[in-house]
This record gives sequence, structure tokens and C-alpha cells, in this order.
Amino acid sequence: DEMNAGMEGDSDLQFLLQGGDLLKVLSPSWKKTRYFRLMEDCKTIWRESKRTFKDSQTFSLDDISSVRLGRQSEGLRKNTEDQVEGRCFSIMFKSRRKNLDLIASSEEEAKQWFNSLQKVLSNRNNLNIQQKTEHWISSCLRKADKNKDDKMTQSELKNFLRLINIKVDDDYAEMLFQKCDKSKSGHLSGEEIEHFYDLLTHREEIDVIYGAYAKTTGFMSSQNLVDFLKKEQREKATLADAHNIIQKHEPDENAKEKKLLSKDGFLIYMHYPETLVLKPDHREVYQDMSQPLNRYFISSSHNTYLMEDQLSGPSSTEAYVRALLKSCRCVELDVWDGSDNEPVIYHGYTLTSKILFRDAIKSIKEYAFKTSDYPVILSLENHCSVEQQEVMAHHLSSILGSALVTSPLGEGMPTDFPSPEELKGKFLIKGKRLNKLEASFAPEAAEADDADVTEEDESNNEDEDEQKEDEKRKKLKLAKELSGMVVYCKSVHFHSFEDARQNLSFYEMSSFKEQKALALAEESANSFIRHNVDKLSRIYPAGSRTDSSNYNPVPLWNAGCQLVALNFQTTCTDMDVNQGRFLVNGKSGYILKPAFLRDVDTEFDPITLTRGDWLKHKTLHVLVVSAQQLPKMNNKKFSFVDPLVKVQVYGVPADVAERQTVAVENNGFNPAWNESFQFDVYVPDLALVRFTIEDHDSTSGNEFIGQYTLPFNSLNMGYRQVPLLNKNGDVLSSAGLFVHIMVLDAE
Repeated sequence: DEMNAGMEGDSDLQFLLQGGDLLKVLSPSWKKTRYFRLMEDCKTIWRESKRTFKDSQTFSLDDISSVRLGRQSEGLRKNTEDQVEGRCFSIMFKSRRKNLDLIASSEEEAKQWFNSLQKVLSNRNNLNIQQKTEHWISSCLRKADKNKDDKMTQSELKNFLRLINIKVDDDYAEMLFQKCDKSKSGHLSGEEIEHFYDLLTHREEIDVIYGAYAKTTGFMSSQNLVDFLKKEQREKATLADAHNIIQKHEPDENAKEKKLLSKDGFLIYMHYPETLVLKPDHREVYQDMSQPLNRYFISSSHNTYLMEDQLSGPSSTEAYVRALLKSCRCVELDVWDGSDNEPVIYHGYTLTSKILFRDAIKSIKEYAFKTSDYPVILSLENHCSVEQQEVMAHHLSSILGSALVTSPLGEGMPTDFPSPEELKGKFLIKGKRLNKLEASFAPEAAEADDADVTEEDESNNEDEDEQKEDEKRKKLKLAKELSGMVVYCKSVHFHSFEDARQNLSFYEMSSFKEQKALALAEESANSFIRHNVDKLSRIYPAGSRTDSSNYNPVPLWNAGCQLVALNFQTTCTDMDVNQGRFLVNGKSGYILKPAFLRDVDTEFDPITLTRGDWLKHKTLHVLVVSAQQLPKMNNKKFSFVDPLVKVQVYGVPADVAERQTVAVENNGFNPAWNESFQFDVYVPDLALVRFTIEDHDSTSGNEFIGQYTLPFNSLNMGYRQVPLLNKNGDVLSSAGLFVHIMVLDAE
């Protein structure tokens, strides 16, 4: 092994290669004989129990931080007597591994072990870097080589890759394995293994970037790394930052000691969360959460209980769990009279299955705050008799307890919403109320009796005109117990912005059908925006979307609508965009609206875009460089993925744009495009960017492979890895897209 060049025939090395028995000490009573020796590779220590032979373990010399002679370790001092002092020595490890406390049969032998180990260790530390680099791979390989035959089967190789944090798709592992297994023996050894690693990790584009900055004898010095971070990545970086990166990501101990970053270290670093396309500080809650609730966009779900379509599919408490775990903060409950005086949830007048109201509330309670601590709004669509409404009120208060808000937070009549911060861990009920909230503060406030209100029903037919609809609204008797639980979100019918301005209090809110809302957002956007400065608005999908399809939420966010409800169970672009909007701010489900959507006198209109402080014209430059390990679609053999990349901007109409690359034929493993696109973005505060990879197919239409959507203001600049999410919004673990992003002021 060239690793011990110059030590051939060395007596210390020979001693270690032969090995011997040592007493391993774990406690005063547990001292057992173990056989230790240095393996032929001259870098791994092997130890086995004489008795079982099964219990063999190895560790690398590189794992050792020091060897100490005598009873120097805590364990030896505690577990052995003074008289064995000279026969004792300990091996300390770099990782969290426990010290190895050992007793030799004589003082000479202890010294021999100590000196030999010291010598081999110091020899290893003097190796030149090149030898060492080959070697960190070999040392990992040994750990993965389960049966210690120096040959690696495909599954051993995959274990190896996991060890070094490199994920590989099964199909590609298979392909590369066949390529490297020149001898067709079903396993790789020696150089074939290094060849496999090189093929797997070789990235032309990373070589080029690394080469441009690695100015120190083929390595990146800390200063080179700082230059890269400042110039390319536009980060405020210091030498201390560079040292931290090298400390954390450099696999080669020798380079690490010299504060150098190898190409492998650079590659590993470029895959880390802090280097991704999403700004790291936007992953956490970074916005002011102490403003009134209606100043935020709030992640909202429609008919949350449905798992599939709106007509005959199953209802399930699981659907609530899934939506809440995706940080949805407003869920909907359609409640009807059930048997045995237990209200049920289902889509009325359809064949969707039923679940108990009680069970839904229990599931909601259990999962509401697992992803986000911020408040959850329960939007009740109540079709129940007074008796069963009383049961609803009972379940709400007994299951949710003190987490349910049943009266205003402060003293006296509130004049505005509390903030998400003040409402952490709380539930708000949105529903009908018998009277105004003010009434409960009037001195002569008589107990309101159960009374009639119009029933809220979102399943009406689409094309009926307003007047017929008003006549058709059924009267519903409302139980005062349930009515009293409605504090900040009282449902009322919308007549006009003028009417709302004059007659409605801040807590009185309306729900709008998608078409109605879109019409308002187009024809009277500024009035809608001002309405939403002090009221909440909820938007829901058209009744005609019986297949649970969705609509584009962006135009409604542009109009300041807070609760844009989507069918969370449906996988589609609209849902991707929704998850992209709420990806940031700690996935809290609340995003603070831009200042121009929170100002009573705002002149902002997303359609006409008159001048104002919302106009911050930026130019977005995107260079689509390459992708890695794209999953094959449709179980086609992977060699047939013909990937192309689409880059889309969502936002005000003037910012909406889409560009796409050419398709790369037959390469899902490492397709390269190097195509650049430029976009004008006028209102960055409302813009989102979506990257999509599709498998090109001219006959049957392209097939979706993966996507990632994020707010424009959360883009990290420079060379960035873009994670890819599948249709369900889960990360594709081994796949990725590599881009270069630059945002410049256009003015």
C-alpha cells in the first residue's frame, strides 16, 4: 500500500500486521480478551472476539485522534488498579466513538503497541495530499464492503454511496455498475470502484467553476473560496466562513488540515441546504408576525375532508391531517345532521362518504400545530338542526379546550384582528353569528335566542343570478352555543364594496366563488385590495369543478385576498404554486402581504400598474446549466428520458412569462443545457418563479418529472442546486437541477 510508502519491512509495521491479544476494559468486572491486528491494507485495524469469531469489527487509523500510554483515560482510572499502570494504553477517536481502553500482557508489549501505532499514524499524516484523496474513498469503501472481500456488489456500493451522502437512483446505479464491471463478474474491485465513483460524481460544469477559482496547486484555498462566494454567489463571506465550510464539507483530512477545499469537498458543499436556490434565512420565520391577522396571505383548503373528487369519492379524517401537515391554516368542515345525534361531515347531496364531526375535530387537534404553530381557522359550513349544532358546540369546546378562541383576546370590544403571534396554538371558528360582536358588550345585552340566519351553502349552481340565489337561500336556525364561538370570522353575504365599507365590521367576512372573485379582481382590483386591507376574504373553487381541479391563486393574491382555498388533495400546477408561496417563512402558512396591499389609501392596481412604490423593476437572468439523475417516467428504461426545463414567472399580468430549453435526447443521468433566459419583473413582491422538468414527447405530450416553485424575493443568487419535487410535493431524493441566478436592478 503506497500509503505506507517507506515503511516496508519496518519492524513496527510488521508488529501491527501480526497483531496480538489485548484485554479490553469496559467496567471493573468486564475485561475480555480481544485479538487486534492491522489489516493488509495497512490502514484498518481489525479486532475479533476469540470465542465467537462473529464479533469482528474494524476501524480506520484515520478515525484515531490519539493514542495514550498509561491509565490516562477516565475509563482506565475508574476500572483498573494502580499496579497495571504500565500495561495500559488507550485509543481515542475523532468521532463520538467511545475510547478503547486496553491492557497488554506486559509493560514492554504496551510500549510496543503504543510506539508502533504512533509511528504509523504520524506516517499517515505526512502523506501527500494526492495519495490521501484517493484514499478517503477507499476508507469509506471498506466500511461498505460487508464481507471484507475487497470486492463490491451493487448493494455494497449503494451502502458506500449513502455513507458519503451521495444518493443514487437504482436504475443509474445499475447502468454505471454494468459500465464499470469490465470483467462481467457481478462485482467491482480496485480501480473499477474508483471508476464507478468518478462516473457517478463527474460534473463537467462543477469542474469548470472549481477550476476557475482553485488557484492553489489544484485546490481552493480559503481565500479562493471567499472570492467564489462573493463574486459568483453574491454572499457576504469572510475567511472564517470559508474555514467553516472546509471544516464541515472537506472529506480529505489532509486538505482540511491545510484549510484547502478539494473538488470533492466543493461538490459535496454545493449540495448542502445553505447553498440551495432558496435563501437560507427565508426557510425560517423571517417576517413580522405581530400584525393583524388579515394582513397575511393564509394557506387555505376547500372541502378539506375529501380525498378525491367532489361527487362520489371518500371523505376521511386523513385528508385533514395531510392538509395540516402541508401547513394549511384554514380547513373547511361541511356539517350535516347524522344518526344517533352525532353530526357528520360530507359533501351534501352527493355520494361522498361520511365521517363523524367529532373524529374530524380530534384529528385536527392532534395535527394542527405539527408543521406550524400559527392559528388554524375552522371554516364551518353548517347545515345542522339546532340540536346537532349544540352537539357540535359541545365537541368543539370539549376537544379543543382552551385552544379554542371563544371571546375577544383583549379587554372590551376589539377594533382589529389579533396577530398570528398572539394566536399561536389557537383555533378560530369561521361561521354564522346571531348578532354583531358589539352586542355582547352592550350593557343591556340580552341573551340572544336561537334564531334564523341564511344558510351558507357553496354548492349552488354556477349560473344562477344573484337575485334568484338570494330567494333560494334557505333559512337556518342557529344555536346560540355555536353562534357564540364565532368571534373574529363571522360569515356574511357580500353585496358590494360600498355596502361592506359602510355596514360591515372588520370581523365580518365574505366567501366568493372563483368566477365572481376573478371578475372583481379584474374589473375593480383596487376596490378589492382596499376591501381586503381591513376585512378577510375567502375564495373557493367553482362548483363545476366536480373533479376537484383547482384555479390559479395568483390573481387573487394580487388583489389582496387572504384565504384563497384550493383542493389540497389534487396534484396540479395551481397547488405547486400555492406550496411555493407558502414554502418560506418557516412553512408557517402565513405570509405577510406586501406594504402596498396593507395600506388603506393604496393606489395599487395589478392590471394597470400605475406608478408607485410597488414598481421595483428587476431583470432576472437564469442560466439553466444541467440536471442530475432524473427518475425515468412511466417505467420506461431510463435511457429514454428526453428532459427539457421550463422556467416560469407568476405575478401581476405584466410579469407573467415562460421560457423553455430544448430537450436533451436520451439522457436523464446528467443532461446539460447551458441555455440562458432573461425576464423583466416589475412587481417582485408578488412574483414567484417555477422551475419544471418535463420528459419531451411530441406524440402524447410532455410528461411531468419534477418542479420547484419559490417566491421571487427568496431566490439565492449564483450557482444553485434546485431541489425537485414530485407530483405530490415530496422531494425526489437523488435528482436535482443546477442553475445560475442573477437579479439586477433594471432602472
